[in-house]
Amino acid sequence: MSHPLRCRCGKLHGYVVPSRGATRAVCYCKDCQAYARFLRTEGIVDQDGGTEVVASLPKQVHFNAGLEVLACMSLSERGLLRWYASCCNTPIGNTPRNPRLPYVGIVHSCLEGNSSSLESSFGRLRIAVNTKSARNEVRSTRIASTVGLLIPMMSMIGARLSGAYKDNPFFLPGSRTPIRQPRVLSDAEREQVYHRNA
Repeated sequence: MSHPLRCRCGKLHGYVVPSRGATRAVCYCKDCQAYARFLRTEGIVDQDGGTEVVASLPKQVHFNAGLEVLACMSLSERGLLRWYASCCNTPIGNTPRNPRLPYVGIVHSCLEGNSSSLESSFGRLRIAVNTKSARNEVRSTRIASTVGLLIPMMSMIGARLSGAYKDNPFFLPGSRTPIRQPRVLSDAEREQVYHRNA
C-alpha cells in the first residue's frame, strides 16, 4: 500500500512505497532549521525546531504529476541537496549529492495524513537526532537512534550492492547529475537563514 505525497497546493504529487527499511526520525540540526527559514513555510519545524523525516531509499519515491515545479537548493557547495515544490515552497526531501549513496529524508509536511497514518505506513516515531541544536531541551535517544539508523543503513548497503541505487527520481538516469540544477545559497543568504529568528 503506497502513501500519498503531495505539495500544499497539489500541483506536485505522487507516492512513497513503505518498506521495512524506512525509519521515522526528528532532526533538530541547525541546517534543517535554516532550510525551513529559507522556505518560509509554516509547519515544517515543531516548537523545538525539529523536522520530522522518513529515512528511505530514493527508489521508493514516485512522482505522478507536477515534476516541473520540483526545485533544488543547497545551503553550501557541499551540503545536502534539499528538494522542494517551487509552486508553494513545500519541502519534499533531502538527498546526498552522490546518488551512489541511496538515501532520501522525506520531510513529513509533504506526506498526506496525520501521525497515525504515518505510523501505519512507516512505523513509530522513536528517534531524535542532533538534539543539542534544539530550541528547548529535548531528550536524546542515543540507543534508539543507533538501532533505528541501522535499518536504513542496511537498506542503503543492499541497494548499493544490487544496483537498485540507480533507480533515483532526483537524478538523471545513470548519472550523478541532479534533475534540477541546485541553487547554492550565497554567503549573505546563508548568514540570513542561519541567524534570522524562526
